[in-house]
Amino acid sequence: MASVSVKSNLIGGEWRDSADGRENRNPSNVADVIGLYASGNAGMVDEAVAAAQAALPAWSTSTPQQRFDILDRAGTEVLARRDELGRLLSREEGKILAEGCGEVARAGQILKFMAGEALRNPGDVLPSVRPGVKVEVTREPVGVVGIITPWNFPIAIPAWKIAPALAYGNTVVFKPAELVPGSAWELVDILHRAGLPHGVLNLVMGKGRDVGQAILDHRGIDAVSFTGSVATGRTAVATVAARGGKVQAEMGGKNPLVVMDDANLDIAVEAAVNGAFYSTGQRCTASSRLIVTKGIHDRFLAAMRERVSALRVGDALAKDTQIGPVVDERQLAQDLRYVEIGKEDGGKAETGGEPVKHDNEGYFMQPVLFSGTTNDMRINREEVFGPVASIIRVGDYEEALATANDTEFGLCAGIATTSLKHAEHFKRHSRAGMVMVNLPTAGVDYHVPFGGAKGSSYGQREQGTYAKEFYTTVKTAYTA
Repeated sequence: MASVSVKSNLIGGEWRDSADGRENRNPSNVADVIGLYASGNAGMVDEAVAAAQAALPAWSTSTPQQRFDILDRAGTEVLARRDELGRLLSREEGKILAEGCGEVARAGQILKFMAGEALRNPGDVLPSVRPGVKVEVTREPVGVVGIITPWNFPIAIPAWKIAPALAYGNTVVFKPAELVPGSAWELVDILHRAGLPHGVLNLVMGKGRDVGQAILDHRGIDAVSFTGSVATGRTAVATVAARGGKVQAEMGGKNPLVVMDDANLDIAVEAAVNGAFYSTGQRCTASSRLIVTKGIHDRFLAAMRERVSALRVGDALAKDTQIGPVVDERQLAQDLRYVEIGKEDGGKAETGGEPVKHDNEGYFMQPVLFSGTTNDMRINREEVFGPVASIIRVGDYEEALATANDTEFGLCAGIATTSLKHAEHFKRHSRAGMVMVNLPTAGVDYHVPFGGAKGSSYGQREQGTYAKEFYTTVKTAYTA
């Protein structure tokens, strides 16, 4: 690997050469080194913040047309390179190729939608209660934004944070997850070549304890948008808020899917399999708690056992693979440990839960379905972030709703039912930020708000027109 060049950090419009870099390896085949990517440090964060501050006055007062053109060009290139970038994403993160390409398409769509938002940033002109006085209410960029993203959606989540930040006139210091730098680097390169002025978007790759912590601590960063683990998210909120910065954090979930007696069994099973196990269960919106009423429980369990046991685990790039590897060795060990915890607590593994041998050395695991669990078990309280789901049997709708809400999280919740009464009641009374009826809990359109309640989220919503609530600040001006 000595002859392979290191993908550099971008600071002040210049690619910063690095003598060494971290290997980016394929979790489907650990012998496959995708590339070498630079590791930054706190000093580089200082330089990136200085560059972002220097670029802010001109960029924050740039025309909406300029910002539209750059984001739209970038979105066009992302969509044109969907297959290429999707393959890279699947190699480095492990989701199957169809999902990787789908995520890339979503990133392109986000860029194009947010390009339009640069032009859709209205204010208000109001009459004052005082004669002859005019009041104007406008939105302005918040300033320099630090962006920290997770490994499970290595291009979509960076896109849905970076695009609105730029659309509303902010400058950015961006740290992607250390495990998946490739997709993030390509996104930054595309935006850079689309015409961003120097210093508007800065990329500093590296370890969370070095680069991420420096972003959280830096008083030159006016706002931080974070997506990641609960523990790190809580630290991010406390750290940024303590220094007076603006902060939003998405921190995970323990999402329920309620299956009612009157549900269409095929629809319920499809929603459960998709929500719980696609993307190898590595989604904060995964429906890991399947809450099933007693009248349909046995039929649902039998159908799920059959479907889950037949899921094909393998190389993310293989055409017949349905479930790819987990992201790395540490995640695999965590998932397998939770399988043992589920058994120790009294759950029955109906199928799966074992490492899968493959022609390549990778981090493969057969999805596991537990039955006989209760809502107080650890596998139903803690986010596993892997292909692990459990069935909780309940008596009726009231018990199902209470069980669904009995969690410290509140990101997404679903219900499978043909009853309009139950569907409408669940939408109103579910204590989650997003609710799905007869659909998987995972999967939110790019133009609608994303976010949860309770311990899942902090601060304003992401995506769609609601993104302006975080990336702008409101100014009220009077003219006599």
